[in-house]
Amino acid sequence: MQFRITLNPTRMKKIPNRIVIYAKDVEKITGRKPRTCYAILQKIKSFYNKQRNDFVTVKEFCHFLNIDEELVKEYLVD
Repeated sequence: MQFRITLNPTRMKKIPNRIVIYAKDVEKITGRKPRTCYAILQKIKSFYNKQRNDFVTVKEFCHFLNIDEELVKEYLVD
């Protein structure tokens, strides 16, 4: 018995881009060491009055460092 698989492009879901940025991402983007990247994220959290366990979004990261959001999203593909 053979099975035939057909894909329906109209029903396929597109995976959304990530909206959260992590220290490892900051390392790839800036080329800085891990400790410096954690410090950058802490400065961003402080700037936006976020709590310790809150996430930093890509938009906040880009705004804070004045980097184009599309450039950053290229590095987030994993």
